Amino acid sequence: MRRRSFWKALAAAPALGLARPSRLRAALPKMKITRVRIFTPPNLNILFNQSNMVVTVETDAGITGIGEGGSKDMLEQSAGKLIGEDPQHIERLWQQMNRAFFYPPGRERTHAIGALDLALWDIKGKALGLPVHAVLTGLTRKHCECYVTSGVVDGVTQRGMSLKERAHICMEAGYRAFRLDAGSLPPGATYNSHERLNKVLDDCTQAREGVGKAGDWMIDFHQRFDLSDAIRGCSLIESLAPFMVEDPVRTEAFQEDLPILRRSVRVPLGAGEEWGNRWDFNQLVERHDIDYLRATLPNVGGITEMLKIMAMCETHFVGIVPHFTGPIATAALVHTLGTFSGPVLFEYNYGNRPIPHLPVFVDFKSGKLWPNDRPGLGVELDMQRLQQVGEVTRPISDRQTYFRPDGSITNW
Repeated sequence: MRRRSFWKALAAAPALGLARPSRLRAALPKMKITRVRIFTPPNLNILFNQSNMVVTVETDAGITGIGEGGSKDMLEQSAGKLIGEDPQHIERLWQQMNRAFFYPPGRERTHAIGALDLALWDIKGKALGLPVHAVLTGLTRKHCECYVTSGVVDGVTQRGMSLKERAHICMEAGYRAFRLDAGSLPPGATYNSHERLNKVLDDCTQAREGVGKAGDWMIDFHQRFDLSDAIRGCSLIESLAPFMVEDPVRTEAFQEDLPILRRSVRVPLGAGEEWGNRWDFNQLVERHDIDYLRATLPNVGGITEMLKIMAMCETHFVGIVPHFTGPIATAALVHTLGTFSGPVLFEYNYGNRPIPHLPVFVDFKSGKLWPNDRPGLGVELDMQRLQQVGEVTRPISDRQTYFRPDGSITNW
């Protein structure tokens, strides 16, 4: 009787939803990329490293991926490597876009590749009916903490307020930290870096008073100081316990000066908002010359590259504080860094204000970005608000691509 009952229960399992999913239902549909379109939004950001150009990657399965970043010419050239390809092979396509041209990708083309990469991950999530964070490794955090740099918090303009008042408002609004510049002056003014450090000390004292003993604050040196002044500046504010000092020296001098600075000061250091991929950051992370990496999307080359940077940072216990970026890329950051096990803090300036061409993009409340379960990147476009400026429907020849015997890509 027991054996008979067992076999009856086993036969009934499909009706109870216990059956093993079929291979057909679990698989991604067969797809090919048919067209890539490039658009300018109504509020186009002319700063290249914060490009909010919109790109769509269309497939013959009726699934369209949405990405953001790059410039028209760089997007068109890189998109030529996608036409006719299966969008689910994201790493392979990333390698093709990076390695099939004569020059290695500079930061401009890496930015465009990153925009297209976001769209490929959006397609994969939509095809599976899952948010990108679930397609990756799953969330490690309930929300992503933020700080604001725009001078506007919850619709209240902070201009005219003291730094102490502004810092207090940020804390009351739910942000994790208050951030200030290093003794900024009007554009075109004379900046005496040695003298400005006295102003930095006064400002940082106000910031600490504003956030209180339990609050956090940070300062962006904006690469304004030579090494000697950077050392002095970090030493002056050490007792005020900054969350981090950002970009303390010139980007061009990172590999040489940051190790010296690291040995000379006792404040946390963050750097890298102007850099690109893992090869830029590798030595600084491995040597523990920085505490926080400023890598962001799509600048590093997209989610595909960010995953590798995250693994590198996790290995060496370096946190990630992504630089401010466009709204679609910010949504992608929530999905991607939401799966990172190390410290994360977002620079977020949109607050609750609407984005004209994006009726849906992130979930923001009380100074925090909250993950959502919408498929893909979870963003929606209002196409009537966009102006098409480019279209790619033909592939670029593979004449500069070689393959290893196993079919993986090598250099031409």
